[in-house]
Amino acid sequence: MLFDSSIRKELARSFGATLVVLVTVVMTMMLIRTLGQAARGSVSPSDVMLVMGFTVVGQLPTIASLSLFIAVVGTLSRMYRDSEMVIWFASGRGLASLVRPLLRFAWPVMLVIAVLSLLVWPWANAQIQQLKTRYEQRSDIDRIAPGEFQESSNGNRVFFIDKGNPAPLAGNDAAQTGSNIFIAASDGRQESVTSARSARLQLQDGQRMAVLSDGQRLETSHDRPGLKISEFSEYVMHIGSAPPGAAEDLAVKTRATHELLLKSLPAYRAELGWRLGLVLAALNFVLLGLAVTSVNPRAARSTSMLFALFAFIVYYNLMTLGQSWVGVGRLGLGSFMLLLHGGMLMLALLVLAVRHHQWRLPNLWQAGRGRA
Repeated sequence: MLFDSSIRKELARSFGATLVVLVTVVMTMMLIRTLGQAARGSVSPSDVMLVMGFTVVGQLPTIASLSLFIAVVGTLSRMYRDSEMVIWFASGRGLASLVRPLLRFAWPVMLVIAVLSLLVWPWANAQIQQLKTRYEQRSDIDRIAPGEFQESSNGNRVFFIDKGNPAPLAGNDAAQTGSNIFIAASDGRQESVTSARSARLQLQDGQRMAVLSDGQRLETSHDRPGLKISEFSEYVMHIGSAPPGAAEDLAVKTRATHELLLKSLPAYRAELGWRLGLVLAALNFVLLGLAVTSVNPRAARSTSMLFALFAFIVYYNLMTLGQSWVGVGRLGLGSFMLLLHGGMLMLALLVLAVRHHQWRLPNLWQAGRGRA
C-alpha cells in the first residue's frame, strides 16, 4: 500500500506539471493561429480570446492523453534509473503488479477525457462555428469602422467613413449618419469610385439604403474607353445585407454524440470513432507505457521520452487515417476500432506478458526441445 500511494503521488505530480506545460504551449500556438484568422477576416478581433479558449478546451482530451502517457513513462523511467524497480522485482512482485496502481491513478483522468471528448468537444466546436458565422454574416454597414477601410461581404466594395454619429432608429428615419464617405466598387464589367460629404442610413421596404449627399461619382467601363464623372446632391445606394444563418447545416464535429449514434452516415461514424478512440487511446497509453518502458544506464535519459512522443505521434496519425477511411466508407467503424485500438491493446498486453514472465526465445526453444 505504501508503494502504491507513493507511485500515485509521483504520477500526479508528473501529470500535473506536464499538463500545465502542454496547455501553455497549446494556448500560445492557438493564440497565434487565431490572430492570423482575425487578420484574414475569418474571426472578429473582439472574439479572439473566446475562439482561442474554446479551441484549447476542445484540444484538452488530446493534451490529457499525452500528459498521462508522459507521466507514466517518466515515472517508470526514474524508478528504473534509481533501482527502485530492482527492489520491487526482488520482493517477488512482477511487472504486471504495477497495472493496478497505474489504473487506480489513471481512471479519473480517463473519465475526464471521456466527458471532454463526448460532451465538451462538440460544444466547443459549435461555439467556435457560431462566432465565425455571426462575424461572416454581418451586413456591410456593420463592417464599417470609422477611420478604417473595410471590405464588403462579397468583396466587391470597399468603404471608408471619416466619422459616425449614431442616432436612434425611428421608422424610416436615419439610423446612422457620417461624413466624408468613400466607396470603391467593382462588378466585373465596370468600376466606380463614389465620394460624398455626408451620408445617412434609411430603411425602405425592409431594405437598408445609404443616402449620400453632396458628392461625386467616377465610372470606368472595361468595354468602353473613357471616364464618366458625375456630381450629385443626393444619391441612394442599396447596402446588401448577409442572409440569416439559421438555416445553415452545422459541421459534423459540432454534432452531439447522441446524434451521431442515431445516424449511420459514414461521416457521423468517423466522428464517433474519433471521440471514442480518444478514451481508448488513454487506456492503451497507460498499458503501453508500462510494457515498453525500460532504462539502459548507458543510454541517454531522454530515450524513453523520445519514444513516448514518437509512439504518441504514430498512434494519433493512425487514428486520423482511420477516421478518414471510415468517413469515405473504405472501412467500417467496428473494424477500425478493433484493428487500431484492439490491436494496440493486444500488443501492449503481449509485451507486458513477455517482460513479466521474462520469456526469451532461446529459453522457449530449449524448453520445447526438453519436453520433446
